[in-house]
Amino acid sequence: MAFPETRMRRLRYNSVLRDMVTETHLSVDDLVMPLFVCAGTNVRNPIGSMPGNYQLSVENLVEECKKVYASGVRAVLLFGIPAEKDEDGSVACEHNGIVQTATRAIKKEIEDLYIIADVCNCEYTTHGHCGTIIDGDVDNDTTLETLARQSVSLAEAGVDMIAPSDMMDGRVGKIRKALDEAHFEKIPIMAYSAKFASAFYGPFRDAAESAPKFGNRATYQMNPANSNEAVREVQLDIEEGADIVMVKPAMAFLDIVYRVKTEFKMPVAAYNVSGEFSMVKATGEKGWIDEARVMIEVLTSIKRAGADIIITYHAVEAANIIKGINEQ
Repeated sequence: MAFPETRMRRLRYNSVLRDMVTETHLSVDDLVMPLFVCAGTNVRNPIGSMPGNYQLSVENLVEECKKVYASGVRAVLLFGIPAEKDEDGSVACEHNGIVQTATRAIKKEIEDLYIIADVCNCEYTTHGHCGTIIDGDVDNDTTLETLARQSVSLAEAGVDMIAPSDMMDGRVGKIRKALDEAHFEKIPIMAYSAKFASAFYGPFRDAAESAPKFGNRATYQMNPANSNEAVREVQLDIEEGADIVMVKPAMAFLDIVYRVKTEFKMPVAAYNVSGEFSMVKATGEKGWIDEARVMIEVLTSIKRAGADIIITYHAVEAANIIKGINEQ
């Protein structure tokens, strides 16, 4: 039927009815909080381009994790900033590596907090690229060896999930094999499957001290213009054993999130990255937007597109808003 018999506004006049017919529900259970752990003691360095976020030494990270857990967010994604870097990222594989040390400390205090470890080399290499440099570019197969060793070391430290973000070909299969051989077959892999060479990562590179010293990452991260290639990347990661696939960034790539969810029916994560976070924060501070409403609207759009898991620096703020809504 057409107007006047059909009036779509009938479902909008009353707030109770609007709630009843809401199609997408954002939950605290959807959220993962990224955190940055660094060497040293009593360190709480503000990240200027990411208001409210910090580089934290281990003891301060533990306290931050307690706050995250108290908000209702039950998972964190850890990025490490080591005291020393090397040429191939081997420092990330050490028993007492920064994320390994942090994981043990967190699990001692908050056993039920779910710890996801980012697996990549850009934070750990002197040159800032995601693997071993040979002949001026990242060597794919050599890098796989480091990623596998890093993953096993993190599993030994007690992480609950491995999340490779390097975009090397074959890394999911290599990591899965290494974990299984080390008797960590229960540890899932959340692959950064469609990770684009995006301009939205700028603030993160300040936070993780991981900007490349030369060139860029276009030889391994994806062209933002490509959709079919993203689907191929996701399919290959699934075939290699990924348990969850990720699209990164989120806001400018919601079509990819939707396509991946629709085509593969797999658990899908989306990373609401640093630049997306900082845009909302900056315009909110200017008073140009209602920051809280825009934040929830953005996260809801990611969920609506098909994401089951949303990694976001807004996680704790969003959780507090969601809980407040639910308590009304």
